[in-house]
Amino acid sequence: MPLSEVKLNQTYTVDKIDIERDDMKKFLFSLGVYPGERITIISKLSSNYIINIKDARYSIDKDLAKAIHV
Repeated sequence: MPLSEVKLNQTYTVDKIDIERDDMKKFLFSLGVYPGERITIISKLSSNYIINIKDARYSIDKDLAKAIHV
């Protein structure tokens, strides 16, 4: 299921990254978002998502959240 559809403050394991653009995939990898990593959505604000991964918080947009499958 896409990260955009999960519940807040629950930890999930990234299953796959489903995105065609290599630059966006590299961006997610630079944040530490890759299969096997644990990820939590801290909050949803309009079309922005605050995620927690590897003890760091990042903001991603809805398109990136849809590309991350857990």
